[in-house]
Amino acid sequence: MILYINSCPREDSRTARIADALLSTFDDEIQEINVVTDERLQPLDDDTLKMRDFFISTDDLTHPMFDLAKQFAAADIIVISAPYWDYSFPAALKIYIENIFVKGIVTIYESDGVPRGLCNAKKLYYVTTAGGPYDSTYSYEHIADIVTSSFGIPETELICVDMLDIDGIDAEELVQAKIDELIGD
Repeated sequence: MILYINSCPREDSRTARIADALLSTFDDEIQEINVVTDERLQPLDDDTLKMRDFFISTDDLTHPMFDLAKQFAAADIIVISAPYWDYSFPAALKIYIENIFVKGIVTIYESDGVPRGLCNAKKLYYVTTAGGPYDSTYSYEHIADIVTSSFGIPETELICVDMLDIDGIDAEELVQAKIDELIGD
């Protein structure tokens, strides 16, 4: 199963168009979660943290609050679409990550405190676009570090088109060129 994590708030998102092209190259079932519109995703607060910690401490991971973490852990391939905003990604993606980062589902901690990932995915694709020059430090590299070091996903790949809002640049041509590259045209 391919898990598509869509964090593109705009209906006409260039990032989502590129992600859709990538997704079209896979034959497996695709499950999509739109982290911008999914009502289950809320920032963790004192009450939800206490509830989550209680369930984890009693080894009861059957509560629906863990469904998204289980979906993430079960995926064979993960595709994240996240436009580059203010040197990062949309806040909704961070909220999703904090909701799925569940000990006993996506990771465990060894006796020395080092995390060991429990996720099934062999690869995560991170698709992004940027209006200006792209710096992966606080977006892709942040996500890649989490999924490789804590979730056990061994490979990540960045798919990026930047400089899309620079005067004189044909943004549509750049986006279409990346789509053509992905689908093999």
